[in-house]
Amino acid sequence: MTTPQPDLRNAPVGGTVVSGGAIFRIWAPRAKEVYVSGDFNGWKQDQSCLLNPIGGGHWAGFFPDLKDGDEYLFYVDGPGTNGYKRDPRARVLSFIPEFPGSHCVLRDASRFPWHETGFRTPAFNEMIIYQFHVGTYLIAAGRDEGSFLDVVGRVPYLAALGVNAIEALPVQEFETKYSLGYNGSDYFSPENLYSISDETELQKYFDTVNAILRKAGQPAYAGRDVLRGADNQLRAMIDVCHVYGIAVIFDLVYNHAGGGFDEYSMWFLDRMPYGNANDSLYFTDQGWAGGEIFAYWNNDVKQFLIDNAVSCYEEYRLDGFRFDEVSVMDRFGGWQTCQYMADTLHARKPEAIQVAEYWPVNPAVVRATSEGGAGFDATWHDGLRISIRAAIGQAVTGASAPVDMDAVARAVADTGLPNRWRAVTCLENHDIVYAGRDMRIARLADGINSRSWYARSRSRFGMGLLLTSPGIPLIFMGQEFLEDKQWSDTPGPSTLIGWQGLDGADRTMSDFLRFTAELISLRKSQPALCGEGCSIIHVHNQNRVLAYQRWVEGAGNDVVVVASLSEFNRYNYRVGFPSGGRWSEVFNSDVFDNRENPTVAGNGGGVDASGPPLHGLQASASVTIPANGFVVFARS
Repeated sequence: MTTPQPDLRNAPVGGTVVSGGAIFRIWAPRAKEVYVSGDFNGWKQDQSCLLNPIGGGHWAGFFPDLKDGDEYLFYVDGPGTNGYKRDPRARVLSFIPEFPGSHCVLRDASRFPWHETGFRTPAFNEMIIYQFHVGTYLIAAGRDEGSFLDVVGRVPYLAALGVNAIEALPVQEFETKYSLGYNGSDYFSPENLYSISDETELQKYFDTVNAILRKAGQPAYAGRDVLRGADNQLRAMIDVCHVYGIAVIFDLVYNHAGGGFDEYSMWFLDRMPYGNANDSLYFTDQGWAGGEIFAYWNNDVKQFLIDNAVSCYEEYRLDGFRFDEVSVMDRFGGWQTCQYMADTLHARKPEAIQVAEYWPVNPAVVRATSEGGAGFDATWHDGLRISIRAAIGQAVTGASAPVDMDAVARAVADTGLPNRWRAVTCLENHDIVYAGRDMRIARLADGINSRSWYARSRSRFGMGLLLTSPGIPLIFMGQEFLEDKQWSDTPGPSTLIGWQGLDGADRTMSDFLRFTAELISLRKSQPALCGEGCSIIHVHNQNRVLAYQRWVEGAGNDVVVVASLSEFNRYNYRVGFPSGGRWSEVFNSDVFDNRENPTVAGNGGGVDASGPPLHGLQASASVTIPANGFVVFARS
């Protein structure tokens, strides 16, 4: 029986497994001829594997009997050169020692056995994001790079910490040995260095992953073939995260690509003569961060980027994206590309979050496209980070040094965006605390001894404001337990996360981890901390005190936060309260210093706001504020 020929004009771009074989389609408008070659035809180029021009610069063909796992490459005969090219939309790559590049692998993504647990992406205002780098987050013994399956091993830890979303630095295939991930070369293929291929190792990881699934009451994967390939190992990471109630966000880099393309990459895909960068098809002659700026004016390039993001939804079940340096895209004519992408992604999966990085912060990036905005849901925001880090740096210079608490207050109450939750806030991130740049908070808090009381307490102060202020808080890997080393994508003893400290080597880390976990739990249990309502009650630079009120618009659930960067406890400090009566002390940072702290400076479980009106509010109370600490009150 003859296999029916599919409609090639409506075929998806790339190599796609279909009933009876595979369709191949590539955009190469200036090529003279395009072939597809692989083991299936002995890697030859002849009429039997010649693709047909189907209009618009696209070439396509159907090949019967091909299947999941078959390897292939395109062979492009162009105006300048001829030779092999990888499929820019290859779902996974296979590295061949005899070949200087790599082979593309056909993959039927529908074969992965997802666990159907009914997972739902958290509401945007309730998100608590944990940012990490796959290659350095956790490195198993005997390896020099972390993997997707190593991350799986930490999923129960992340769930216990309480974060409900993780954000991986870019995981698309890059050409260098080590990388932050911002020099992508193959946008549809996960980075092979983050995968496990050795059969003995793979069996060990398979056993570990299944144990983690069983611990959550879910069935194990049936066989380790499920975990074969970088793409399936990435799917397993996402699948297990969903089982444990954690959303997964990808960092996508559409402001540039590369920074070292090889001859077989998408650079000069249709084999124009090398020389004029504008002839490289996907790119312009403009560069950024050592790479190439996309040709946003070209609709096929726009579609390539949009399709890449959509494929992450369809094939990996992702829960959102962080788009790198949208400000660069805008600068080089990519605003419309952002708008088209935002609208497409909202239509495909409205519950998934779209976060833009734009410097300086630009409210238009989160404005609706119908109003001329870029249409993203949220944007990275540096106000809280800059002001808190500055305040801690000022406090370090002495007990009587001036500290700009006013700047912190302005950042806490910032209303520069349409909604407060649209600001993704942080104290540390991959850019800020990279090796050679700014210090980790623990080291900033005490440059001599990052485990001193000064370092511990000031770090608690910073984390406290991050997790009780408006916005979507982001925690960088290790920050949750007072990691004091800067990080690097090139692993080394001076930059790797000190996980061993949590095994008893560093009591300070364990105490801080418990502090962070309980603070996250507080944020989840007090709706006001995820609400829009925020008002500064009191700020005093000389006293180094800040108090603010949080609430849910239209519902109340008021919370009062009182924080101090003073080096001594403040007793009987009168603060205005929104209403009289009993207010419970629901959190006290001082409890976590050598937990349980036998000399905690607290309020005996709560305060009575029976005092006269103060700070523009109808009542007041005398409060004990721990040194370099904070307390949180909620209505009893």
